[in-house]
Amino acid sequence: MNNATNFHRAFGVYGICIENNNILVIDKIKGPYRNRYDLTGGSLEQGESLLAGLHREIKEETGLKVKVVKQIGTVDFQFPSKFKEYTHVHHIAVFYVVERCEGEFKVPEQFEGQDSIGARWIPIESITEDNSSPLVCNAVEWLKESKFRLEVKAYKSWVIK
Repeated sequence: MNNATNFHRAFGVYGICIENNNILVIDKIKGPYRNRYDLTGGSLEQGESLLAGLHREIKEETGLKVKVVKQIGTVDFQFPSKFKEYTHVHHIAVFYVVERCEGEFKVPEQFEGQDSIGARWIPIESITEDNSSPLVCNAVEWLKESKFRLEVKAYKSWVIK
């Protein structure tokens, strides 16, 4: 039996949107973050720029149009997750501060690959590693400390719910 670690690299762009001490999150239904809160955003389509991908993902997942205020950094983290021939995920995430411009929450269109069933505002202080993805936890860390850690964070006992 082969016990080698084989990483799937995931890359995405994510928006941190705060209103009244609440953070905008989506409810995940698929993937390694299912049954947890996750940040709006995701993977880029072929040839898509970072900002175009961020705007598209947020619109698809929430129904909202946002203004990108600034890019605040990049983090990476790793965790065990069986996916195809892979044993682990190495997620690289570029974070942006965004502000809501217009729109109301809507249930996302369901299509193959859609991994969200809606968006909501939740109090920042209610975020835990048990109820949220590493993306949300990193966003809260940045909100508290105005910086991201430099080293990769390994979630060695990550549980997919």
